[in-house]
Amino acid sequence: MKLTWLGHAGFRLEIEGAVILIDPWLTGNPVFPTDRREEAVRGATHILLTHGHGDHTGDAVALAKELGATVVGIADLIGYWGEAEGLDGIGFNRGGTVDLNGARVTMVNASHSSSLMVDGKPVYAGHESGYMIRGEGRTIYVSGDTDIMADMEWMAELHRPEIGILCAGGYYTMDMERAAWAAKRYFDFKTVIPCHYDTFPALKQDPEAMRRALPGVEVLTPKVMETVEL
Repeated sequence: MKLTWLGHAGFRLEIEGAVILIDPWLTGNPVFPTDRREEAVRGATHILLTHGHGDHTGDAVALAKELGATVVGIADLIGYWGEAEGLDGIGFNRGGTVDLNGARVTMVNASHSSSLMVDGKPVYAGHESGYMIRGEGRTIYVSGDTDIMADMEWMAELHRPEIGILCAGGYYTMDMERAAWAAKRYFDFKTVIPCHYDTFPALKQDPEAMRRALPGVEVLTPKVMETVEL
């Protein structure tokens, strides 16, 4: 499988028969190279969203219409876009599992908040969430925006993810130290990839803090638009 960081919390994941854009915020993202947009989104089959905030969903509607990709996420948000935008979507809820071209995606809990801005006002966008993505013999945990949760204990025991994509920017989510503590306390990751950091000054973080806290774990910090094979 191949994973490409799109900056902030966005990723392109090529797994099984799917090309999944996870929280793709491209327009207005200060660290995304706009001249590489076509490369980032080419061939996408699905757009997987963790919650409604604009730095995760800002390009979702436009990309879905442009690419014919299916939007996937919590039922409230996908249902809203189905009515308001006529989007083809898969709306489900925590504990549910869907098949995305052979990749098995289970929605799990997160601890954050979730809303959409509509006519300048925040509106309810369903619950924030994370995902366990199973494919090609491995499981990836995408934390979404969250802090440490006791739920991580059972999530790790049940799903046993080898790879963790963890928010780690602080201020709005857990930071590098807290994300590393959660990884050590609850999970048995072989590989961890931090995200949602260094996008703007409030999220300035040093990933070396995570490396120091997780001896024996491969902490990958790819550059924006760098692809790694997992």
